[in-house]
Amino acid sequence: MVYPGNGGMGPRNWAQQSAYCVDLVFCIDATVSMLPLMTMVKENALRFYDDFRENMEYKNKRVGRLRIRVIAFRDYWYDKEDAMMVTRFFDMPEEQEEFARCINSIEVKGGGDDPEDGLEALAYAIHSDWTKEGIKRRHVIVVWTDAPTHPLGFGSKYPKYPKSMPKTFGELTAMWGNRGAPGKMDQSAKRLLIFAPDAPSWTDIAREWNQVYLRPSKAGEGLGEQDYASILNTVCNSI
Repeated sequence: MVYPGNGGMGPRNWAQQSAYCVDLVFCIDATVSMLPLMTMVKENALRFYDDFRENMEYKNKRVGRLRIRVIAFRDYWYDKEDAMMVTRFFDMPEEQEEFARCINSIEVKGGGDDPEDGLEALAYAIHSDWTKEGIKRRHVIVVWTDAPTHPLGFGSKYPKYPKSMPKTFGELTAMWGNRGAPGKMDQSAKRLLIFAPDAPSWTDIAREWNQVYLRPSKAGEGLGEQDYASILNTVCNSI
């Protein structure tokens, strides 16, 4: 049987092509200052798939595929080999149990001084293996932190600091792509949602990069139910 208007594709392939393919990367600050908030952050991450699906159904929007990746970050200078936990993408809901084990395994510790290596975590996220499936795509990075950032390369004297990291904020900006200049991500699909203090470099990113939403937070405050609702609504409204 030929299905009108879909080039002869069967119903399943047509539905996959006409639905959105969504990749989501959670960058989560896992340092000691996040201790009062981590339970809420974990709970929000774990419930995201079900809430996302319900929200999209309410909006009559179809998502053919949702994948979620996790980057838990600390500080290369102080935390050495524990500075980053970087996972693969988990297919949801098929790998929901594996995703839950990953989220629940995040241990709050370390961090050293107040700033953390959030920019390195963001670089990891930008370099994700984003899906190229479908004709409608969204590639979304969400940053959860209560800390400002070190300059890029602050922890570069640690022997296992990644050699491929951008060395300057300008290089990181070029990776994102801006004002017509192509970066590492699909320019029409990308979104960056930041829940972080109103301090450099987060405010620089919000001011200079495109497709960015910044909600300021304070140490030990925020990142709760209201922030979660903002994340969910912002992701869903961008689709």
